[in-house]
Amino acid sequence: MAALDLSGKRVLVTQSSDFMGPALCEVLRELGAEVIADDRPLDDPSAPQQMIDATGRVDVLLLNMGIPAPTTRMEQVSDDEWRHAFAHMVDPLPRFARAVLPQMMQRRSGKILLIGSASALRGIKRTSTYCAARGAQVSWIQAVGVEAAPHNVQVNAIAQNFVENPTYFPPEVQANPAFQERLKREVPLGRLVGQREDAMFAAYLCSDAADCFVGQVFPVCGGWIAR
Repeated sequence: MAALDLSGKRVLVTQSSDFMGPALCEVLRELGAEVIADDRPLDDPSAPQQMIDATGRVDVLLLNMGIPAPTTRMEQVSDDEWRHAFAHMVDPLPRFARAVLPQMMQRRSGKILLIGSASALRGIKRTSTYCAARGAQVSWIQAVGVEAAPHNVQVNAIAQNFVENPTYFPPEVQANPAFQERLKREVPLGRLVGQREDAMFAAYLCSDAADCFVGQVFPVCGGWIAR
């Protein structure tokens, strides 16, 4: 099998300083991609268009999107909490579509890959707001994926959980004995998925080798959703 080569690909990575951003940027650059790392907040309605305008040609839009998950009881979720989650993780999606899809459709080439959450595929207690926003992301990917496919634009997502990253599993959490016991109890893999393992899979989905995938949501969670 030939080594993965992203030479010549211009990849825009959002929220590049958070969640999976640093690992994604590192791996993509190692594989030859020209990475445009943007760490501005995504809740500004003008940000997506500004990011695309500043980048120019975008071969791959890598939507790295994450916020700390609220842990509010279902009957206590406020409107502010709900709007915050959707403003950061759902509302930017159609804005990015308006900004980047026209150029991709015109070239008949391009990819959008969302780094989402497996919480959209399996409920988690006291995270109804977060799960709802992540679920909306999945539905958007599936719908836009099939609509974009005839233009030779591939839109897919990674739905991850129990993946090493500083937003959800920082070192202090990983070092907690109770968390280690939780890993053994809930995750068949028995450990966190490494951030480079996850980033390498994302890189594959950004490559020409993944042109056959349309509107797919790939769980990367060590088997967590199978439990």
